Amino acid sequence: MRTVGLIVEYNPFHNGHLYHLRQSRKITEAEAVVAVMSGHFLQRGEPALLDKWTRTRMALAGGCDLVIELPCAYATQAAEWFAFGAVSLLEATGVVDAFCFGTESGELAPLLQAAELTAKESPEFKAILKRRLQDGGSYPGAYSAAVSDYLAERGHASAANFPFAMPNHTLGLHYLIALNRIGGTMKPYTIAREKAQYNQTTATDSRIASATAIRKMLLEERTLEAAGPYVPESTYRFLREEWLAGRCPVSWDNYARPLLHAIVTRSAEQLAELRELNEGLEHRIRNALPKLDGLRFEELLEALKTKRYTRTKLQRALLSVLLGHAKADFTAEKLAAGVEYIRVLGFTGKGRQLLRRMRDAAALPVLLSAARPPRPYPYLELDVRATGAYMLDLPGGGAAPALFRDFTDKPVAMP
Repeated sequence: MRTVGLIVEYNPFHNGHLYHLRQSRKITEAEAVVAVMSGHFLQRGEPALLDKWTRTRMALAGGCDLVIELPCAYATQAAEWFAFGAVSLLEATGVVDAFCFGTESGELAPLLQAAELTAKESPEFKAILKRRLQDGGSYPGAYSAAVSDYLAERGHASAANFPFAMPNHTLGLHYLIALNRIGGTMKPYTIAREKAQYNQTTATDSRIASATAIRKMLLEERTLEAAGPYVPESTYRFLREEWLAGRCPVSWDNYARPLLHAIVTRSAEQLAELRELNEGLEHRIRNALPKLDGLRFEELLEALKTKRYTRTKLQRALLSVLLGHAKADFTAEKLAAGVEYIRVLGFTGKGRQLLRRMRDAAALPVLLSAARPPRPYPYLELDVRATGAYMLDLPGGGAAPALFRDFTDKPVAMP
């Protein structure tokens, strides 16, 4: 059974995702789809709009056959480690033949060429990157510029002019670098994103809007009906169910109080031990608190933002404070060791067939819950803690049993 892998957040699953899924099946001639999906906290350092089991239901109803979880340790990282965790997990299933990702251009060749040349990060490339970082600005921008510079120096003028800095081009490049580094056998494909771009904040089409625009409708405009035209009927049904139960929409504002508690109960020295807090950011965070008028996350973020500290960088840093993610647990050596297990969130009938094949084909243990793993997995423990933190401050208040759903919930099963 030919199978294509997708790397997703589905926050929430919308018509653009449905288009990408169907096109991925079509161009790869796949009979089944495996999605590796972020859990309760996402790559830009923010909580998911809905819990991971609801988003799994959306994914399965939308056409995925097997959904596995990208551990929080990788799901909340910048592009390099996010991509490494996701690609290595898909490869480790042993059943994924190809993977397909969306990009702004739909062009694969320049990304493949750049990945092949930069995967080993030669001294020459590192020197160019260092120069670009010294120019100021963000790391993603400096990295993209360094890739273009390096390609130009190596005589690849056409590829050097490719817009690597676009968000999905950046991610796509790192997917291919990760595939190169692990010696993966999956064949990569890309398709152009349909109309709405990754971070577009308003809907400009009658049926496709970005997840960012849909979240804005739900969080700022507080209207469920406005999102209806931009999501499949099944997504709308699950959204409405969670909305009426008071469990969504979830945003950073739900976690403002526990975040501020985590900040004020730590010294600057203790904050400096957490992931993403460096170059004095711990002092900037503590010094900002007395200047706040209220207890809103956006107010804290505005007080911290500079040209050097982008919104995403700050959100990841503050998420590390909320979840207590120590630098020592996220060293390059530990992350490069890779994911140690495959956590199943849900499956269809075809997904069951894939799971049966994975008994022999998978390179890692397959877990159906966090209960009784074959041995302790540090990053699984971080996922359990992330679920507890997420559930504790859901809209309407979290019930105590919900904090331990990683132990009690079985994978979502659909026909």
